[in-house]
Amino acid sequence: MMSMLVVAAIVAAVALGYKTKINIGLFAIAFAYLIGCFGMGLSPSEIITLWPLKIFFVIFSVCLFYSFATVNGTLEKLAEHLIYHCRAVPQLLPFAVFFAATLIAAMGAGYYTVLAFMAPITLMLCQRTGMSLIVGGMAVNYGALSGANFMSSQSGIIFRGLMTNAGLSDNEAFIQATGIFISTLIIPLLVISVFVFFAGHGRALKTTAFSISAPTPLNSQQKTTLWLTLAMMLIVLAAPVASIALPDNASVAFINSKMDIGLVASLFSVIALLLKLGDERKAMASVPWGTLVIICGVGMLIAVAIKAGTIGILASWIGNSIPPILVPVVFGAVAAFMSIFSSTLGVVTPALFPMVLPIADSMGIDPMILFIAIVAGAQATSISPFPSGGSLILGACSNEQSRTALFPQLLFKAAPIGFVAALAFNLVLTFVL
Repeated sequence: MMSMLVVAAIVAAVALGYKTKINIGLFAIAFAYLIGCFGMGLSPSEIITLWPLKIFFVIFSVCLFYSFATVNGTLEKLAEHLIYHCRAVPQLLPFAVFFAATLIAAMGAGYYTVLAFMAPITLMLCQRTGMSLIVGGMAVNYGALSGANFMSSQSGIIFRGLMTNAGLSDNEAFIQATGIFISTLIIPLLVISVFVFFAGHGRALKTTAFSISAPTPLNSQQKTTLWLTLAMMLIVLAAPVASIALPDNASVAFINSKMDIGLVASLFSVIALLLKLGDERKAMASVPWGTLVIICGVGMLIAVAIKAGTIGILASWIGNSIPPILVPVVFGAVAAFMSIFSSTLGVVTPALFPMVLPIADSMGIDPMILFIAIVAGAQATSISPFPSGGSLILGACSNEQSRTALFPQLLFKAAPIGFVAALAFNLVLTFVL
């Protein structure tokens, strides 16, 4: 009975947030308090300790550091340079947009930030070059997603935090997150390649001519920001990679044990401030506070669900009702449906990741397959007009006519194509891993 109540609360939090436009995390906190204290007999102090403090700290610290590159224009300037250098091969423009968005997101801008300044550039290029709006929209959306999934970027860090909360070690979580990043890099390249090389979009682009003015060079502040960002990425990635490659090396193990991406990012934020790479208040305002509240608020409600035994019951039901070969496909489909109306980072992965290890253990499935299936499925439908991603792309249209034309393409073409591609990839992955 209590498990059903918690599941109903999760659904209600998402529905109320979607309907009222109030942060879903706030509803989740309220339900966690009411159900935990008055339904399960937990104390208020116990409810407060369910706030995922480590995830909050890591996301805050990393986003604060990466926000300097956004505030001082480094990332936007880098995107302009990358697209400019593709002007000689217009048929490869969708790939240039994809890789530009991937690189910028991987450097810490995050999914929504990249879409905010890359979507208008991409749609402008669509008008100038004749590139299909659907191809341009999918390229920039896919790129922002896959780049943000990089192990040291915003989504990748969230995935790693959720995995460690679910019971994986830091190194195991790093390996799983690497699998997610690689998979969400491969799927878009396959989809875009089909559009460009088999659906005629590449030939159409090759016959068009377009001009784009050369962007101004990076100033000294932006160059310093770029090098500092690359240095931080190298440091936080080198330690776990070295630990995995040299598991018996005592020095590597010691250094890796002292590494924490949140603390490293905090140190680099101080360095950025001392070097005057951006305004502290603007950088602090750029931190995605709303996303943080969603992730941590839903995390509290999921923790209540775990205490109520809900996750165990759902895992047991899936294990007894669905053939092992179809479990990744089912997870991907459920994640895709949830993502149409809710956030991948704030709702879908916090709700589904805790079920992965129990199901993987009971059914003999590699956990990486299920983690990838969830993220690939959820992100496949993020381009539909209802979530923030599709909404940002529609908002970047220069006029109402373009917006009206793009809406059905995102809903009835882009989202279904992404969904089918993700499910097919999940099915293939089941046989490969």
